[in-house]
Amino acid sequence: MLQFLKYVLATIVALILFVFLGIVIIAGVALSTSKNKSVNIESNSILRITFNKEVADQGETSFDPNSLSITKTLSLKEILENIHNAQEDAKIKALFLDVSNFPGGFASLEEIRNALLEFKKSHKPIYAYGENFTEKAYYLNSVADKLYLNPEGLLEFNGLSSEYTFYKGALDKLGIEAQIFRVGKYKSFVEPYTLDKMSEANRNQITSYLGSIYHGYIEKIAHDRNLNIDSLFNIADNQKVSQASEAKTYHLVNDLKYRDEVLEELKTLSHVKTINDIHFISLLDYDRGNEADDHGSGKRIQVIYASGDINSGEGTNKSIGSDQMSRLIRLARLDKDIKAVVLRVNSPGGSALASDIIWREVSLTQKVKPVIVSMGDVAASGGYYISCAAGKIFAQPNTITGSIGIFGIIPNTQKFFNEKLGITFDRVNTGKYSDIITVTRPLREDEKAIIQNQVNHGYQSFLERVSRGRNKTIAQIDSIAQGRVWTGEQALKIGLVDKLGGLEDAIDEAALEAHLKTYSLSYEPQEKGLFQNLLSDGLDKLKNDWIESETGGLSQMNILKKIKTWSGIQARMMEGNLNP
Repeated sequence: MLQFLKYVLATIVALILFVFLGIVIIAGVALSTSKNKSVNIESNSILRITFNKEVADQGETSFDPNSLSITKTLSLKEILENIHNAQEDAKIKALFLDVSNFPGGFASLEEIRNALLEFKKSHKPIYAYGENFTEKAYYLNSVADKLYLNPEGLLEFNGLSSEYTFYKGALDKLGIEAQIFRVGKYKSFVEPYTLDKMSEANRNQITSYLGSIYHGYIEKIAHDRNLNIDSLFNIADNQKVSQASEAKTYHLVNDLKYRDEVLEELKTLSHVKTINDIHFISLLDYDRGNEADDHGSGKRIQVIYASGDINSGEGTNKSIGSDQMSRLIRLARLDKDIKAVVLRVNSPGGSALASDIIWREVSLTQKVKPVIVSMGDVAASGGYYISCAAGKIFAQPNTITGSIGIFGIIPNTQKFFNEKLGITFDRVNTGKYSDIITVTRPLREDEKAIIQNQVNHGYQSFLERVSRGRNKTIAQIDSIAQGRVWTGEQALKIGLVDKLGGLEDAIDEAALEAHLKTYSLSYEPQEKGLFQNLLSDGLDKLKNDWIESETGGLSQMNILKKIKTWSGIQARMMEGNLNP
């Protein structure tokens, strides 16, 4: 009977998988068919911009198991190209920002905002409307010629906040000791496991880089809205804008309108009879593919994306594997048609060893052809490690970078197992240090000294790599290292980056360094297709979506899951929740 039930259950599971794959195949064919259809762009069309999915360096095609639908998201580069194309397109009459929230980092936000400012040079108007505006969304929308807020809506304008979670109290209750080894008084990643609040050094560095981001935020809003900087600081510090009417009073928006009223304006602008006749076109539908990638030459610039945590191995959609990344850089170095490499880094770091393996390939490549780094939202710790050998480094003013320092964590769970669970351990060793990395007993002082010495050595290697790449002494780098985090603007002043700018600026610099007037662009790693994504992380996404909807604890659980996969010394930046 039991065997019969097992066969029945297996048959049911197989049937479910068959139906599931059938739906995916049908939807995939439909997506492919729709993608191949040319979108009709009529005269007086309006490009409508929304951001419902995370803005990332690389787009993807994915299957949503909750809605049983397939979605395509554009890469940051595709978003920027489409805005640029609309600037030159005579059929695009205006641009409509329909953005109440921006699901991306500040550096990505800056690149899109700069593209919108460039669009305005065409003298085509930008309209913006929101029922509410978060601080990031308002920063983007502040470039608009006509900026409207719902009369009952809210505009968040009260400054930036960065919040961190500390686990020491929970570890104490469980009887778990985090044994910490680090170099750098600002290397704060370990603090949540040893403290119940920020250290003064960490508070000072966060205050510094958050203040740098915020000052640039206020300064640019003041410029584009023709407002006084001090007045804006005063409005934010005293919470003078808590209602839509106050946003209008202080000229943060042009007027208060409902959506239908804004659509009436766009109807007049489009010269159509009703608002239903307005021809809106989305960024996705307007996507022009790779038209801008061909600059008329067999010579190429290779753009390599390095996004996510840095680990050993091949990596995933969301992480950088040292095997894959070093191979991609090596292949670009050995390819005679590739005349320059642009490494796009968006990483908080990870394994120090994996970072060094990638650094080695960057260093070797820079010796034979130009390597230009373009930093995204964050390129810190290991993310800076893999960048420092490049010939030139570009960052946005609000890129998070630096964090030159390393650490190691070895938990001591003896008390937890002994006192909480009644579990004990015993062992037999063939040598004094056979079990030096055990987590079931506290480390001896001589063992701690050995591990700390390894961490010290790793830090000196990191300093040496940076000093060589930045043409500074080790002492000079040490004075701005110690794990300290900087913004791109601050990093420019202290010599950790060369120029402020985005990916396109880095590509232009690569062409200049390689003496290329004509060239084509190629990109690695290639974006994964639908079935590759399903096979690689479809089940993980389904599981994560369920955890998030049921517990709201996805981010904390992912942190614990990541920690389990770490091995060796880490060059990793502490990540908090930046609440704009």
